[in-house]
Order: sequence, then structure tokens, then C-alpha cells
Amino acid sequence: MENNRKIKICHVASADITVRFLLLSQLKFLKQQGYDVYAVCSEGKWTDFIRNEGIKLKTIELKRKISPFSDLLALFELFVYFKKEKFDIVHTHTPKPGLLGQMAASFAGVPVIINTVHGLYFGNKFSKAKKNFYIFTEKVSGKFSDLIFSQNKEDISTMTEKKIAKPEIIKYLGNGIDLQKFDRKRFSQDFLNKKKNEVRIPDDYKVVGAVGRLVEEKGYLELFSAFKEVLKVFPKTILMIAGPEDLIKKDALDKNAVKNYGIEKNTIFLGERGDIDELLPLMDIFVLASHREGFPRTIIEAMAERVPVISTNIRGCREAIDDKKTGILVPIDNPDEIAKQIIFLFNNPKTAQELAENAYVKTMENFNENSVFAKIKEEYQKLLCHHQPKNT
Repeated sequence: MENNRKIKICHVASADITVRFLLLSQLKFLKQQGYDVYAVCSEGKWTDFIRNEGIKLKTIELKRKISPFSDLLALFELFVYFKKEKFDIVHTHTPKPGLLGQMAASFAGVPVIINTVHGLYFGNKFSKAKKNFYIFTEKVSGKFSDLIFSQNKEDISTMTEKKIAKPEIIKYLGNGIDLQKFDRKRFSQDFLNKKKNEVRIPDDYKVVGAVGRLVEEKGYLELFSAFKEVLKVFPKTILMIAGPEDLIKKDALDKNAVKNYGIEKNTIFLGERGDIDELLPLMDIFVLASHREGFPRTIIEAMAERVPVISTNIRGCREAIDDKKTGILVPIDNPDEIAKQIIFLFNNPKTAQELAENAYVKTMENFNENSVFAKIKEEYQKLLCHHQPKNT
């Protein structure tokens, strides 16, 4: 590595939305630390925005679903790009880049290869064959890793148990957010009233909020079923959902599904938003009914803004939520329990406030993104100092 040039790093993700909302702050931090920062993702609506934020972005189509021809082409394109740019570090995110990106980096002779596991992809509802397939692909990915970051502790146990990678290369990363951005004290009541009017919420209505891609895996059907029961007790309630459609997924959600539950007049779909920090203070309760998560940032964003949280009792979520102390955990696929807990919090505002305040304190103490960034920088420096370059 030449001493007169900056260390070149490249982060690889499938979708532009991942770079925009999950990685951009991290990339900007690394740039501020003096690294020469690049990123790779598929072309999308956020690619120009990412470039305008000062990140050197290369677009390569990385389909999330298995597509042999497209995947081989992406592998070749990644190899050529990595070989040309001579990166010191390639850092991958999400399953497909974790496999193709790390393989390409190894073939191109990149000295340091890192993967962040944002949540092991095999969920509770996967068939045995499907689960075994994803375990196999994770094992293949792990062969190319110098370091694997895990966002939650349970995934570390699973990776060790399934022998996905050597335990010594797996390290806990955690998750964090911009605590200054997600601070409801930034917003005056007048601002929030205008925001409420902008998204068409009547002044005297309660708000149940959810944030996430419109796919069944996020638990929306259970939430719809639960909300139907909530309306019987609290008819002046709005279900506000912020999240993009994900039409390539087999479980893509049709927004008209709310009609099957008779809740369409009380449901607002806001689509993909860049102002979640401004929407969270409008919510009386935040619900994540998801079937699978890594370490959901949406929960800690809600916690930071003092919004009471109800979440499914799954890995990642239960790392953020201490049941009955910093939020409420409910069983997966259980709309009756979701409805029961929403109604309980509406009927017990003092308890809801206590949960929200406890969650705020936990977030301030544990979920600052700067701590996460510092861990990444520290590991970069260690690996660059001690790693022997791979043979090309």
C-alpha cells in the first residue's frame, strides 16, 4: 500500500435504498476520517442523491432474487471494477453482495474483505430446504471473509452453531442512529401540527405507525387484522404506514389488501419517505410486526423520539426492547395480541409514557451510531496493519 495515497474502501449493497438509508452516514463518517470512499449498488431513485453527498458510486445490477446469468454477470463486473480500482478494503452488505462481492474481491486480490450481516436471511417460516440453501450460501460467503460484523448477538450464536464461519472472525457490531436527528425536541408543536395536516391526519385522531417495505414478511397482514379490532374500541384512530413497495418480492403487499379488513378509510400509505424523523412524533404507538429482522433501526428511531413501541419477539427486536420496560414484545404472527397491546397502551397513557421514557434512556446509552462507526474504523485499522495481502 502506498503511503502517499488515501486508503480506498468500497461498500457493496444490492439496492440504492440500502446505501441511502442504512449506510450513507457510515460512508460520510469514513470519508471525514480520511478514507477514499466508494460504493456499489443497483441503479435506483437514490443514486444521484448518494453521489451528490460526495460518495463515488458505481452502479452494477445486483438482483436480490437468484438469477444465474445476471449473478454471473454481476460477479464479473465486480471483479473487473475491484481489479481496476485496487481497493484496500471491500465491505459488503446483505446476502447477495455478501456472496458475489466477497468472491469478486478475493479473485481481484483485495487485501481486506469484510461482510456485515444485517440479519441472517433464513427466517422462522422458511422450509428446511430453503433454510439449508441460505446456510450453505452463508458458509460459502464466510470462506472469503477476513471479518464478519453481526448487528445482533443471536446471529453470532447461530453462525457459530451452524459453522458458517470461524468464530474468531465474527464480531458484534450492534446498530445505532443519529441521535441529534431523531430528537423530537427539534420540532415545535406548530411544525408537528402542520406535518399532521400535510399527511391528512385529523387533529382528534390517535395514530398507530409502522415503517418498512410493503411485504408480508414485515407483518403487515397481522397488523391490519389487529387494527381492525382496535377500531372497534378506538374508532378515531389512523394507521400510518411509511415504506416503499417491493414488487419483485414474492410476498409483495398490495395496498388494496386493507379493504379485506375494512380499514381502508383509516389507513394512510405514505410510500417511501426521507422524513421519518418528522413523522415519528406524530405517532402515539409504533408497531413492528415483522417475521424476521437483523437489528431494526426503525425501532431505535422510534425509541429515540419517545414513541411507545410494540414489536414481535424476534432476534434483533428483543435486543432493542426489554419487554414491559422499554416496550412490549408480542409473539410472531399473533394479531390478537398486537390488538390487545395497542388497546392497553391507549387505555393506559401513563404506562405508555413510562415505556417511552425508559426506551429513550436505553437508546441514548446504547444506540449512538458514532459508537458503531468507531468500531468499524478500529477494525479497519487492525486488519490493514496485520493482514497479509491475498494472492491474485
